[in-house]
Amino acid sequence: MKKRTLTLSWVMKKMYHDRMYYLMFLPVFVFALLFCYLPMVGVLLAFFDFTPFKFKFVGLANFMDLFFGIRSVNFWRSVYNTLFLSLSNLALGTILAVSIALLLNEIEQKKFKAFVQSVLYLPHFLSWVVVASIFTIILSPQGGLINNIFAFLGKERIYFLAEEKWWTPIYLFVSRWKETGWGTIIYLAALSGINPELYEAAEIDGAGKWKQALYITLPSLLPTIIIVFVLNLGKVLNIFESVFVLMNPNVLKVSDVVSVFAYRTGIQQANYGMGTAIGLFKSLIGMSLVLITNKINEKIRGSSIF
Repeated sequence: MKKRTLTLSWVMKKMYHDRMYYLMFLPVFVFALLFCYLPMVGVLLAFFDFTPFKFKFVGLANFMDLFFGIRSVNFWRSVYNTLFLSLSNLALGTILAVSIALLLNEIEQKKFKAFVQSVLYLPHFLSWVVVASIFTIILSPQGGLINNIFAFLGKERIYFLAEEKWWTPIYLFVSRWKETGWGTIIYLAALSGINPELYEAAEIDGAGKWKQALYITLPSLLPTIIIVFVLNLGKVLNIFESVFVLMNPNVLKVSDVVSVFAYRTGIQQANYGMGTAIGLFKSLIGMSLVLITNKINEKIRGSSIF
């Protein structure tokens, strides 16, 4: 008891000594508490049949309906679309960001490098609504740039965003156009931390650029690639805005993702209990993916991220 009192006393003295740091941290703590943790109480709605006209505890009935009931077809379709779009986007994003970072790292003229980086980063600061509007105009079958070129060449016009076979590649292209440049920042920072003596030694041994990249640059970047991959893997089920602004009923079969399905069910159909159940499922899968990937990272590198 005495030891606990002494420990508490030491903690209080320490907190008083660092009171200015705690004071600066207080707004962040209150913000996180109000907007990140307090809303978690709402997950209890997943176990209720909650509509504007009904509020009744139903246990796991919402999940049973979701997995095996009349909603299961649309639900599992949205899960497949989410995983396919997110993992494809993640793989493409990693490959393109690393490749472009390597190319940028080879540019020796600082002004030209800064110009190229600015051009690459700019799309990240555009909202998804603006990006969707730009590409909708460019790809429009009536007056769009691409279809005007097709018409000039005597080809048939294509409604890219309304045909299932075109929607997925268009979505991946637009996503990478917007975010690839921004994704290179962390890899450029990692490249700047590689010891230049390694390259000098490699040049003395006769290694060209390709071998230097293969045996020095990529192994040095691997820890960063794994960390970024793990952090992004936890967000694979969180795609909403990018899909929502580009989708339409004609391509629902290939564009319906879990977040949009939850929005349609919970908000548009006012079935708040079912919408919360979908959101809770999404969160649990996302957390599981992060834990599994962190475990794999621990096996590969001998240390975990958390």
